[in-house]
Amino acid sequence: MPPPATPTPAPSLKPLSRQVVVVTGASSGIGLVTAKAFAWKGAKVLLVARDETALAQAVKDIRSASGTADYHLADVGDRAQVMAAAAAAIALFGQIDTWVNDAGVAIYSALLDTPEDEHRRLFQTNYFGVVHGCEAAAAHLDVVDGAGAIITVASIASDIPSPLMGAYCASKHAVKAYVETLRIELASAGSPVSVTLVKPSGIDTPIARHAANHVGGEQAGAARIPPPVYDPDLVADAILDAAVNRRRDITVGGAGRTQVLFAQHFKGLYERLAPIAARAFTDPDRNQPRPSNLFASAGPATERSGEQSGLRTSLYTKAAEHPRATALGVGAIVGAAALLLFRKGEED
Repeated sequence: MPPPATPTPAPSLKPLSRQVVVVTGASSGIGLVTAKAFAWKGAKVLLVARDETALAQAVKDIRSASGTADYHLADVGDRAQVMAAAAAAIALFGQIDTWVNDAGVAIYSALLDTPEDEHRRLFQTNYFGVVHGCEAAAAHLDVVDGAGAIITVASIASDIPSPLMGAYCASKHAVKAYVETLRIELASAGSPVSVTLVKPSGIDTPIARHAANHVGGEQAGAARIPPPVYDPDLVADAILDAAVNRRRDITVGGAGRTQVLFAQHFKGLYERLAPIAARAFTDPDRNQPRPSNLFASAGPATERSGEQSGLRTSLYTKAAEHPRATALGVGAIVGAAALLLFRKGEED
């Protein structure tokens, strides 16, 4: 009986300086920070979002620093508009190498108090926006000179439930299931495309300011991301890493990973404590800005919230991005400790 065939290694992803990258949700927050980070590394970037004023300013900033970028207006909840964005990237730059799904909206509300039109709109953006992006990417990724990458920004909310953000969590659970299944199906079909799920912890972006907030009535306090929060640069770093290194998934921020592990291993206790922790989702000293960005863009479109400073380092995330180096480092520490104990035993 012949030995099993050796699997063909997947082709390497291109260096960033040779890539064309499409970033959705690129008018603010993680998407804007990520689009600029790609441009600073020499990639050609197409920024996609609904806010033309913010997109035009971002492209102007990139070009003024000698980067290469353009923008395309699109609502990711509309499949035709996403396909048009992909076609625009091909027309402008000749190819697509990495597609980043980042567009997202949020609702702060108990599930039974969530208006149905808002609930459906959230899924149209958060879930179907990813579906449309993945379909467009799979159809256009350049796999002739190096494989392409589909990178989707989800959340630690894809791993755990959270009261008052149930609709948001449900959409992120759906995104996780879709992306992980797509990875399996593409691999089974022999596709060299890399599929990565990025799961940020709480990040200092304007998402809470742009959210629809139904917690306790109109004047119950502004929605916010509970501390500790991390700077969006850390998420951008993880996305750029996934554009050149094959990653299944990565959690950004050790605090979020700790929260997920606690929720998964101590479910009963987590369910009792979660409603108490959810009180930190609103700030009673501020009122919620109106309107939300569920159905249309809502400014100002900024990279960060301006309300709290995000942590700029995460040892957990750095270790996850460099697993071999981390394993070698841990091994060296363990080996050195074992050697010291052995020598001490000999001396005794």
